[in-house]
Amino acid sequence: QVQVVESGGGLVQPGGSLRLSCVASGSISRITAMGWYRQAPGKQRELVARIIRGGSTNYADSVKGRFTISGDNAKGTVYLQMNSLKPEDTAVYYCNVLSLDWGWREYWGQGTQVTVTS
Repeated sequence: QVQVVESGGGLVQPGGSLRLSCVASGSISRITAMGWYRQAPGKQRELVARIIRGGSTNYADSVKGRFTISGDNAKGTVYLQMNSLKPEDTAVYYCNVLSLDWGWREYWGQGTQVTVTS
């Protein structure tokens, strides 16, 4: 019923940029927040950026000043502009959708690979 699809990943050199997109579709209650998480090999999944209904945002310290999250929770769309990419940004990036209005409902995309290497 609910599908979350990421796109925009790829291979980029250090210092380069990528823009990730996420679209959530299907029977989703009003969205509380959407965000981007990433998981590198051997690491736990970590929050990269989140945008909450009302417009507030949060970023991991490691990406502040380099990444920008934007989107429209009502439309189920979220984007992540990634600039000044570093090798340590290499990971699978996952889109997360959270709805709390009618209980805890959380959805994940399948992930999109971001590889930063020279």
